[in-house]
This record gives sequence, structure tokens and C-alpha cells, in this order.
Amino acid sequence: MNELGKILDIETAPNLKRFKKGEFIQQPKQLKANAIYIKKGLTRSYIIDSTGKEHIYMFASEGWITGDIEAVEFNEPTTLYIDCLENSEVIVLKKDYPKEADLSKDKLLQNMKKMSRNLGKMQRRILMLIGSPAVDRYNYFLETYPELPNRVPQKMIASYLGIMPQTLSTIRSKIAKGK
Repeated sequence: MNELGKILDIETAPNLKRFKKGEFIQQPKQLKANAIYIKKGLTRSYIIDSTGKEHIYMFASEGWITGDIEAVEFNEPTTLYIDCLENSEVIVLKKDYPKEADLSKDKLLQNMKKMSRNLGKMQRRILMLIGSPAVDRYNYFLETYPELPNRVPQKMIASYLGIMPQTLSTIRSKIAKGK
């Protein structure tokens, strides 16, 4: 079990669910949303724009928490698709999970620190999407998700980076030649 699982006391969570590769955990317009802790496997969260193009918001592998934050926090219909890229075991964390789990003050503070770190990573990603070259975004992807290049198709990584797959191919080739 990783650090976040220990902090959240995940081993005591009763809401373990198993999904097969390709199955949806969430689709847009659902009225009930929850945070999802990835115990095993790999998921992606994404939207599809009006032209049918997919835009990946995030990947979540073992130890990550994913979900439609706005839907969870404000009881709004979901906007994100969340599907499994591998067979996955997830724990559904209802909004009031910390209260139900009766976490200690120390565990709550550790949770807050971890969540703040994740928000910081998201902020950095958004700022990079706004104003950083694709090669810098790819390097940040590798730093954030070091295990994913071998688990995720290149076209999905390109979608996450906001670039064409051909551009990613060129970047990867230049990086390989530079080593």
C-alpha cells in the first residue's frame, strides 16, 4: 500500500469495485459523483469536445485519486468520462468519507498536504499548457507519471499534452538522439 492509501486508511474502505479494461467508472451527466482512489490499475479522465475530439484531463494509476471535482463538491452532474485503461480495482470515496472514517487530526492534515500537492501539480500543468513548449510539457509528463509511457498509447499521451501524435513522435525521437 502506498503513502496515500495509508494516510486515508484505505484498507478499511468498504467500497472496493473492480472494472475491466475499457469499462467506464463514470460518464458525463451522471447525477452522483464520487472521488475514486485507484488501488490497482490505470484510468483516464477526459472530455469529448463538440467536434468529437478527445481531451485527456488526467491519468490515475495506483495510489492516485481521480474524479470530477466540481461534480463531487457542488453536487452537479458530471462532465468527465473516466474509464479503465487496464483492469482496475478502485475504492469509491464518498464526499463524507473522511468524516465516516473518523480519521485522526494527523491523518486529516496529511490528507490536506497530499491534496495540496496534487492541486499544485494541476496548477503547474495548466500553466504549462498555456505557455510552455511541447517538449517541456512532455518532460513534465514524464516527471509526473514516470511509469506511464510504457502503459499508455502515444496518441493518449499526445492528447494529454495538447499536441498531435506526430509532434510527440518527433519530441521523443529528439530526446532519444540527445541521450
